[in-house]
Amino acid sequence: GGGPAGAGPASPPRPPAAPAGAAGSRAAHESYLADRARFGARAGLEPVTEIDGVSAGGMPTRVKCLHALAAHSLAVGPGVNPFGDEVVEMLGLSWSGEAEGTGTSEKENS
Repeated sequence: GGGPAGAGPASPPRPPAAPAGAAGSRAAHESYLADRARFGARAGLEPVTEIDGVSAGGMPTRVKCLHALAAHSLAVGPGVNPFGDEVVEMLGLSWSGEAEGTGTSEKENS
């Protein structure tokens, strides 16, 4: 039970639990990078080399910035970012509308 570890202000970041958590975090990280590249290209923006390979929220090696993970989940829809989904559910938020992200959920791939 309960929400994600690290939800308290004094709690340290938690590493994704292996192996499912690590795989989900890696997939969410890759989804985030692909979406940023796609939306940047769509807007006619050049890639920013300083953030090449950097996503958000500590992905893929830790769970750190819960607000960033929740924002990513809300942007791409449920099933793409497991830790973001956990935060969204913990906060009692819900998804609405069509997500434009490139991520796919494990449910869709089953």
